[in-house]
Amino acid sequence: MRILIAEDDQVLADGLLRTLRGSGAAVDHVASGSEADSALMTNNEFDLLILDLGLPRMHGLEVLKRLRSRGSALPVLILTAADSIEERVKGLDYGADDYMAKPFSLQELEARVRALTRRGMGATSNAIKHGPLVYDQAGRVATIDGKMVELSARELGLLEVLLQRAGRLVS
Repeated sequence: MRILIAEDDQVLADGLLRTLRGSGAAVDHVASGSEADSALMTNNEFDLLILDLGLPRMHGLEVLKRLRSRGSALPVLILTAADSIEERVKGLDYGADDYMAKPFSLQELEARVRALTRRGMGATSNAIKHGPLVYDQAGRVATIDGKMVELSARELGLLEVLLQRAGRLVS
């Protein structure tokens, strides 16, 4: 799973990077709206965008509006301090798939990331099957013929990407 984080608070971004990489995701980070827009225009391999609204050089909603105007269906999770009902409604109406207000629980964020990427891949189940191999995305457990396979977080992340994109080239 490849995630782009658009967040100008470096401390928060570092925490998100560490957490999401620890769960096996490949994560890129940009600190401004213009960098986010540029990264999204030049790279279509992201599985999720985590977007702050109060970004410098281009507001997060403008990034979202541009992304959707290009026809992208990339799942977007808005993560922001702007917590009013009006802001949440506006973000969702502009095309965001989910909205979390700061401060937030890392455990809940990870669950929402899993749900959004699962939905973005067109999956409705937590399990991906390939022959005798079954990978449970929620529990992050791989089994072959019902026997658990011991894998590191990085190996599990790689297995997940390969299974989600079976039959396609993975860079």
